[in-house]
Amino acid sequence: MKAIVCVKQVPDTSGKVAVNPDGTLNRASMAAIINPDDKSALEAALTLKDATGCEVVVVTMGPPPAEGMLRELMAMGADRAVLISGREFGGSDTFATSQIIAAGIKKIGLDDDDVIFCGRQAIDGDTAQVGPQIAEKLEIPQISYVAGLEKKGNTLVCRRELEDGYMMVETQTPCLLTCLKEMNTPRYMTVSGIMECYDKPLEVYDYNALKDDPLIEADTIGLKGSPTNIFKSFTPPQKGVGMMMEGADKATCEKLAGILAAKHII
Repeated sequence: MKAIVCVKQVPDTSGKVAVNPDGTLNRASMAAIINPDDKSALEAALTLKDATGCEVVVVTMGPPPAEGMLRELMAMGADRAVLISGREFGGSDTFATSQIIAAGIKKIGLDDDDVIFCGRQAIDGDTAQVGPQIAEKLEIPQISYVAGLEKKGNTLVCRRELEDGYMMVETQTPCLLTCLKEMNTPRYMTVSGIMECYDKPLEVYDYNALKDDPLIEADTIGLKGSPTNIFKSFTPPQKGVGMMMEGADKATCEKLAGILAAKHII
């Protein structure tokens, strides 16, 4: 049994967002972090490993420096990693990205008892599309917004969060789950994990490694194969400095009410 975890290295959006002339993010000029929801997906996989002894494989698509992120995830407990990297994959939208990652998972091998974990969404795009699209390309069941997980024999019972409650969903493997950040608290790297992570296997799949898969075609990957394009990316302007008022007397309250009325808030 394998737990395959799809992760993404994302720009730290708390700083200034740099954009290339073609509208894509200039990731090289921004600090990179592990997508927060993907850490919860990894923790869910590691928890399953603790219970069943399954192998945990982390997969990402990105430039060569993403190897550092994969080593960090192996230091947290993953057993091996796969980096999907190639210039042909650059500029992929969610559709093209799911094509490529699905092909990568097929090359890793998807057995009957395997589970694919993804984060709910990435903080750079917030689309929540790649995970479900991977499941569609692999033709396997999917459960999104998972906040709880229990394995029962050859089935998984998941607690799926809704806006006004939750539902319990049971599915057979292989399947794909997208995990909420609130599902768990990701574990930290350990000293022994850091020492061992560079001895764990890390494979690189380039275009040549995946080109024979039916999902990998010139018109379905990269910028050319992306049906959606970014019209404009920019850093939102900072809000103005707030106004501070002191005092709890009647005059202060009347002044505050006057300001709010002038702004048509009340």
